Amino acid sequence: VQLQASGGGLVQPGGSLRLSCAASGSIFIINRMGWYRQAPGKQRELVASITSGGGTTYADSVKGRFTISRDNAKNTVYLQMSSLKSEDTDVYYCNAFIRTTSLSATDYWGQGTLVTVSS
Repeated sequence: VQLQASGGGLVQPGGSLRLSCAASGSIFIINRMGWYRQAPGKQRELVASITSGGGTTYADSVKGRFTISRDNAKNTVYLQMSSLKSEDTDVYYCNAFIRTTSLSATDYWGQGTLVTVSS
């Protein structure tokens, strides 16, 4: 199983960016999918997550600005980021809790994509 993230880049404060992460490989079912971020020297923190049923969770710092969604047919999770601030600058990692069989499930991580918010 692999997670391939894309969509990071440089954006001005107040701008928008959309991250995508597609899961591929031997997948039985994908439960939770989410996005985390990590700055140098800091712990990785949850940004947003979404269950297979569409239930969402957001970090307080991004509520009202970021929206997480998923396309189950494409095994893909998205993070629409708006009203970006300089403090949103981080490496963003996608995560998915995937069952490869009915009895086996593991957390998988994407490779990380850099988001830089700067004028």
